[in-house]
Amino acid sequence: MKYWLFKSEASTWSWEQQVAKGDAGEEWDGVRNYQARNFMRQMKLGDLGFFYLSQKEKAVVGIVEVCAEAHPDSTTDDDRWDCVDIKAVAPMPTHVTLAMCKGDDRLAEMALIKSARLSVQPVTADEWQIICDMGGYSG
Repeated sequence: MKYWLFKSEASTWSWEQQVAKGDAGEEWDGVRNYQARNFMRQMKLGDLGFFYLSQKEKAVVGIVEVCAEAHPDSTTDDDRWDCVDIKAVAPMPTHVTLAMCKGDDRLAEMALIKSARLSVQPVTADEWQIICDMGGYSG
């Protein structure tokens, strides 16, 4: 299993909207960055991810699961763009902010810190565990 981080803006797609989609999940569409697209092409069913709000809150607010592997993005006719579907698994008991991540030396190499603008990012197993611990998630 691999781990990921999916960035959203609450005004575009909120955690509550993600939860409302239930087990069917929702396409993580509209990504128009080749590196982020390539990460989605690597995802497998059951991979887990952090749901991260990137504007006001700047925090991990939930856990999601990949429920459909890479397929054409339905929001475009351009066949260069793929997406995955994700479903909500659980809220993060305590939101883990970007400031908290930056304040932890163990996360200094994390993509969230080093490639802050990338909308879909890999997360190492160690980073996953550290953030889950910080947020009180024991999944």
